[in-house]
Amino acid sequence: MKLKQKSAIVTGAASGMGAAIAELFAKEGAKVILADYNLEGAEAVAARIRENGGTAKAIRVDVAELKDVENMVETAVNEYGTLDILVNNAGIMDGFEPVADITDEKWERIFAVNTTGVMRAMRKAIPIFLEKGSGVIINIASTGGFSGAHAGAAYVASKHAVIGLTKNTGFMYANKGIRCNAIAPGAVATNIGASIQNVNPFGMERAGMTHKLSPRSGQSEEIAQVALFLASDASSFINGAVITADGGWTAAF
Repeated sequence: MKLKQKSAIVTGAASGMGAAIAELFAKEGAKVILADYNLEGAEAVAARIRENGGTAKAIRVDVAELKDVENMVETAVNEYGTLDILVNNAGIMDGFEPVADITDEKWERIFAVNTTGVMRAMRKAIPIFLEKGSGVIINIASTGGFSGAHAGAAYVASKHAVIGLTKNTGFMYANKGIRCNAIAPGAVATNIGASIQNVNPFGMERAGMTHKLSPRSGQSEEIAQVALFLASDASSFINGAVITADGGWTAAF
């Protein structure tokens, strides 16, 4: 029970990596808030956790909305007495648009979900962590957070920003008992593709050149194992780091 009696929030927990992380955390003893825009999906995962003897509560959260993010953290404290672990997993893709083709509307939506929502959740959680002298933040970034070839301009820029935010936060609060790390998954079999709309042919053609080098698609459970390591005391000396989990894809370049 690596997370016994810990309280955790996982965003984007209705499916994919978020669901796998929430289920594994609960199996390891954590009490979990499953936050997702898809409440029905989150409730299904929470029910599965409870059926297996865990503790979980699902809430509807649009991470692009400030009031939803703040309510999410407040709900964790009200339900479980405190917050120990924050996993910012929710995210959406662009349509592989290069910068000449991205619209303001899509740029702002992707940043609202992928970057601003992450910042707001961290901003709300950190005072709780400071008061208790401990806390763990795990941000799900992407190999697109350090590579320019894995998506369109908006997604890549938003994930680069998440990595910068992770490193800055890890450094700023390093002597306050707070650790902040990121995971950079490569191609993982999730439903994030459902958020891709109006694929840009030129951008897809360019990104496809590197996607062909990916050795295989990862499974959500494999990313969950990395998250568990970062959430647990086993990673106590890891802070401000980005753990790449891509099967060796980006080792090629």
